[in-house]
Amino acid sequence: MLVEPQDKNDSLNLFIALSRASQWVNAHADRDIRGHGLNRTEFGVLELLYHRGAQPIQQIGGKVLMSSGNITYVVDKLEQKKLVARKACTEDRRLVFAEITEAGKQWIEDVFPKHTEVLESVLSGLTAEEKRVAAQLLKKLGKFAQESFR
Repeated sequence: MLVEPQDKNDSLNLFIALSRASQWVNAHADRDIRGHGLNRTEFGVLELLYHRGAQPIQQIGGKVLMSSGNITYVVDKLEQKKLVARKACTEDRRLVFAEITEAGKQWIEDVFPKHTEVLESVLSGLTAEEKRVAAQLLKKLGKFAQESFR
């Protein structure tokens, strides 16, 4: 019988726990967002534009972890819903910015506090100190995984 070293089991157990926790936390967040008529990506783009201002469409994907082709589609959908508008760059005509509309700002201001409450509720399984430690460790893990991905 082959026995794997404990550190490999620890890594596998951590991977499974991270995946399951992420799946269920995202399920709560997605259900809340869908209840307001958007999907997670649309919400992420709208939230980015609200908090960071107008952004070049070509750069949004890297900020919300999506490909640029998908971002064009997402911005199209948000534009149809009158939550986002495209704006040509005056200095470089090749650049097109996405910016949040007044309707989009109102939407975020109405929905974001309630969405934060959903996240606070689902994450209430941890104490404040446990959340700080978990966030710190996950950032460390994410940075290492990113840097070692070559």
